[in-house]
Parts: sequence; structure tokens; C-alpha cells
Amino acid sequence: MAFLFQILMTALQIYSWILIIYILMSWFPGARESSFGEVLSRLAEPFLEPFRKIIPPLGMIDISPIVAILVLNFARSGLRELYFMIMGL
Repeated sequence: MAFLFQILMTALQIYSWILIIYILMSWFPGARESSFGEVLSRLAEPFLEPFRKIIPPLGMIDISPIVAILVLNFARSGLRELYFMIMGL
């Protein structure tokens, strides 16, 4: 059980870093068009798209990725609490 928990927590952390790197790539012209950028786009966009539909950009600033990362952090916290509750810690 602990091994599965650790895998899920690590996967959520890695995905958070994928989103952060993908967001930072928008600051560099042409970075998202590179092969690495396209791979990150295929991984990040399906998760970011629902947030972009709900949260409109504020002028030139898109805050939906910040909300998406917060949701991932809440999921990690919830998973951690669920694990501790199941294990009786």
C-alpha cells in the first residue's frame, strides 16, 4: 500500500513540474514549437484545457495554469490525508 501511495505522490509531483516547465516555456519564443515543447504540450494541454474554459484570461495573463497546479497540490494533500486515515496514523 505504501509503495502505491509513493508512486501516486511522485506521479503528481512530476506532473506538477511538467506543468510548471510548460508554462515557463511560454516566455521563450519558439520553445513550445520544439520537439520537447510538443511533448510537454501533449501532456499538459488535456489537463489545462478545462481550466481555460472556466477561467478567462485577465488581459494578457492566463491564471488558469496556476489554478490547475493548486488543484494538483490539493489532490496530493487529499491523497496524503486519505493514506494516513487508511493506515491509522
